[in-house]
Amino acid sequence: MRTSFNKKLGLCQPLVGTLVSLAVPEVAEMLSLVGFDWLWIDMEHAPLSLDHVQSQIQASSEKCSRLVRIPINDEVWIKRVLDLGPDGIIVPQVKSAEEAERAVRAAKYPPEGTRSAGIARAHEYGISFKSYVERANTDIAIVIQIEHAEAVKEVEAILRVNGVDAVIIGPYDLSGSYGKLGQVQDQEVQSAIETVKRACQKSGIPCGAFALQAETAKDYLARGFSLVAVGLDAHYLWSAAQKSLETVKGEMKVPVK
Repeated sequence: MRTSFNKKLGLCQPLVGTLVSLAVPEVAEMLSLVGFDWLWIDMEHAPLSLDHVQSQIQASSEKCSRLVRIPINDEVWIKRVLDLGPDGIIVPQVKSAEEAERAVRAAKYPPEGTRSAGIARAHEYGISFKSYVERANTDIAIVIQIEHAEAVKEVEAILRVNGVDAVIIGPYDLSGSYGKLGQVQDQEVQSAIETVKRACQKSGIPCGAFALQAETAKDYLARGFSLVAVGLDAHYLWSAAQKSLETVKGEMKVPVK
């Protein structure tokens, strides 16, 4: 039986993932095969439909966990995405304990929550309905994003919400909420990140962050973050292509006339 993402979180070992934004199942498949622990399939900023997400989940290796960032903290989105069969959801822009509670309720079956039941891929279209429902509330990871100054102020209350399995800091939106969009290394932004990390460590909840570059991801891991996403498919594609082109053009010699 596959190890659930929640059980992996409980091992307190670094889990390194990457973002999937392109609506191409083969991209998710390839990234899942190179050794990443998990994929962050993004419906918030990427033009991915439910069909795209289901295809990416189906194409990716079972060895790699699949988490889907929903577009918004909404009961309908949570229900429809979980019915596709991911290992968990990432809920963006959670700013209060009330918002965290809303996400948890929507993601869990009764009596712990209000998730409705319907025939879907998550339980093999009804074939394994009973076993899926019995373990879903325990196995499915509910990861919230803290990416606003208001959330930093409320972080301790947010972390007290039963059912929040992990936190991922969104450093770019966080910097924007302080009026410093993109200035992730700014002292005020870094102080906020440290505040969230320390609160997570105190509460025993895994804390993660997104890093565009590998060196930044290594720094996060060294600082005690255990859930790190490094890079995204589109960036890998154009940056590698750009580097190759620069290498080739740099070696080209102008013919002597």
